[in-house]
Amino acid sequence: MTAHGQDAEPHQPAYGGLGPRPLPRYRTRPLSLREHVMAAGRDRGVTLTWRKGSKAAPSSHFVLLRVRLAGRRPKPAADGTIPACWLIAQWPEGHDEPVKYWISNLPDDIPAEDLVRLAKSRWRIEHDYRELKSALGLDHVEGHSFTGWHRHVTLVTAAHLFLTEQRSSPTAPARA
Repeated sequence: MTAHGQDAEPHQPAYGGLGPRPLPRYRTRPLSLREHVMAAGRDRGVTLTWRKGSKAAPSSHFVLLRVRLAGRRPKPAADGTIPACWLIAQWPEGHDEPVKYWISNLPDDIPAEDLVRLAKSRWRIEHDYRELKSALGLDHVEGHSFTGWHRHVTLVTAAHLFLTEQRSSPTAPARA
């Protein structure tokens, strides 16, 4: 500070000469996920089945687009651009617009069926997490060290793997 309360060099870059990163500038106004899908249109989509069902295999209509997310600061591609990612929109019959959206950074050559199957697998993840906490005691750790917590989580995960293998085994006895 100088005697007048001013910085001697007000525009001096930060240590290392890097300074703050500039905010991204876009050639056009960034669009919402809904606007992207609506612009592409329902005809751009495809009807896909994502798993086997007990009565019927669930299926729906999906629009799959490659987009670049605005307002994010991902590691830029080699050419300096924001990397493209998948925008998955579920647009069932009888609806005027999509009802669910997912964003994925999976590769651009992934089959559409796999992309939708992975997007719709959220229920399985939530079920497993609930089982880890309630049935196997994931949330009952009272250790005060990282080592104790790590051992607890490792044993709970091993128990979950064992139970999952037992359930999926064709020779496992049926539940009563």
